[in-house]
Amino acid sequence: MLESGCKAVKEGVLEKRSDGLLQLWKKKRCILTEEGLLLTPPKQQPQQQPQQQQPPLPAEPTAKIKELHFSNMKTVDCVERKGKYVYFTVVMAEGKEIDFRCAQEQGWNAAITLQMVQYKNRQAILAVRSTRQKQQHLAQPHGPRLRSASNSA
Repeated sequence: MLESGCKAVKEGVLEKRSDGLLQLWKKKRCILTEEGLLLTPPKQQPQQQPQQQQPPLPAEPTAKIKELHFSNMKTVDCVERKGKYVYFTVVMAEGKEIDFRCAQEQGWNAAITLQMVQYKNRQAILAVRSTRQKQQHLAQPHGPRLRSASNSA
């Protein structure tokens, strides 16, 4: 998604409910683009002590990047506003539900919904244009037709 040149519309941290038995909330670094949502583990800031110099930690090449593409997303449901958090669910086309929460003032649910709607609108416009082009192509005559030998005699 980002490799194809999509710019980040919003970046920050969201909490995602894990699929495990305990369903713990785990912080994820999120990048919202015009194509979807990227989820990565949050950047680890090494705690350095003033007198000890530590070499920088290497970037984690095996970090799991999860991509939620809008083409596979069905809806974003705002479930509840409770305390300082807003809880919302991203429903994927195959029926999988992914629960998130963030501080209410961050507005992640609204930003994701807006980008998803804009993406779906762009796809619908492209589909209409493609259909019209096909119809115009079929309606155009295909050049002069040759008479068959049996008709000219």
